[in-house]
Amino acid sequence: MTAPTSSEPASSAPGDAARLSGGAIGTGDLVFFVVAAAAPLTVMAGVAPIAIGMAGEAAPLGYLLSGLLLAVFAAGFTAMSRFVRNAGAFYAYIGRGLGRPAGAGAAYVALVAYNAIEVGLLAAFGRFTESGFEDLTGVRVAWWIWATTGLLAIGVLGYLRVTLSARILGVALVLEVLVLFVFEAGVLAHGGGPQGLDFGTLSPTGLGEPGVGGMFVLAIGAFIGFEATAIYAEEARRPERTVPRATYVAVAFLALFYTFTVWMIINAYGSDRARAVASGDGGADMVFSATERFAGAWAADSMHVLIITSAFAATLAFHNGAARYFYALGREGLLPAGLGTVSPRTRAPAVAVLTQSA
Repeated sequence: MTAPTSSEPASSAPGDAARLSGGAIGTGDLVFFVVAAAAPLTVMAGVAPIAIGMAGEAAPLGYLLSGLLLAVFAAGFTAMSRFVRNAGAFYAYIGRGLGRPAGAGAAYVALVAYNAIEVGLLAAFGRFTESGFEDLTGVRVAWWIWATTGLLAIGVLGYLRVTLSARILGVALVLEVLVLFVFEAGVLAHGGGPQGLDFGTLSPTGLGEPGVGGMFVLAIGAFIGFEATAIYAEEARRPERTVPRATYVAVAFLALFYTFTVWMIINAYGSDRARAVASGDGGADMVFSATERFAGAWAADSMHVLIITSAFAATLAFHNGAARYFYALGREGLLPAGLGTVSPRTRAPAVAVLTQSA
């Protein structure tokens, strides 16, 4: 195996005008980028009830098995970070293994996918903010105004040093995880729901039920963005150690956190009733209603506010990731070369960030 390289499969290393801020972010920063992109609160409040409606008691185990599957994939994925360090991540990896055309195709697909995800997250941020602001003030501001304002703020943050984005993501992530811990603590303090703590929901017997296949699609999708650790390899301290550590920590945390939270949601309603609630008219408010019942109205109100910051943090994470794909493709000559330059002051991929914002 050849020595590590920062620009494989490109022909030469980037010059100073095209070099990102090396050694700027550590393991914790990378974990924040990955977990914030996954948007745990948005996933648990908005997507988990759908998974429960599909698979019922099998949903908690579905999240755990999905995490184990991705951990196996991560073994090979992170091993490559010792030899290929490139903001294009999949482009560089696939290009090194299967050739430049295959790598370029993968990069274009990833770039389109990241943009599609960011558009969806911006719409969600706008809708959540419109609803939350109207509830608090009685004034309705159209969702697209909030989405545009959020995009402008995200563009500015992306233009600045990457460490600032990491700090903001860290704060947003801690708050959304804490409010879910409050809900979980409330359920545990009450000894569970109508049937107490039901450990039978963790049994694999439910995996043969109809709807489990659809549930696994949602469960695996809940880990979206975990590959971002490799995107920041050029900016990480000791990437040969930082990238694998951050990837495993992020996947393990998400797997355990999702599994426990979904188990608590099912316990809050009782295993015999949770699926019906999730499939009915109350599914959209399933987590908020349970939080109000077990932890108080203040916790549910906080959750409504924090789902806004959760969507914002996820959008910021994907915006930064997509900008680095633009940057890598510009540097490699697969898109206009101007995209492959950085700001002399912040060492951020400034042109790529502006292009992504546009």
